[in-house]
Amino acid sequence: MRKNNIILIGMPGCGKTTIGTEISEAIGYGYIDSDSVIVAREGKRLSEIIAEVGREAFLDIEAKVNSELCADRCVIATGGSVIYRDYAMQKLKEMGTVVYLKLPFEVIEKRLGDLVKRGVALKEGFTLKDLFNERTPLYEKYADVIVELCGDTIAKSVETVIKALGK
Repeated sequence: MRKNNIILIGMPGCGKTTIGTEISEAIGYGYIDSDSVIVAREGKRLSEIIAEVGREAFLDIEAKVNSELCADRCVIATGGSVIYRDYAMQKLKEMGTVVYLKLPFEVIEKRLGDLVKRGVALKEGFTLKDLFNERTPLYEKYADVIVELCGDTIAKSVETVIKALGK
């Protein structure tokens, strides 16, 4: 397998989907949104899947989908919780460069609305701050490249990521 994909990880609301589509257009790569693949396979929205099967089973579904992706010269935007299953992250790291889109908590908080409706895999009793604090070390652990963004325009964020990747 050739390691020529760009895999975007990060908190919900950090811009993986928006920035990912723009990067793919800018560098002539394909684009895959792994959450969209889950929705297509399951025939339900993420929030419905989580409500029906629970958080842990959802994380297993998400990991299975991500670990089965086959791509060549693609930007892959993952769901924010993909980092909870090591085997999925190891497969993604074999496929390409893992880029953590790191945004300050305050920016994430402003961007996100209803976490349940959005389909965020949230532990019982967790706040967004708890989730942020739990996930940040995992994003950093798996990232090949960490790109610190601060809520810039999409164009500026895309430029920053492409520069960090040397593309």
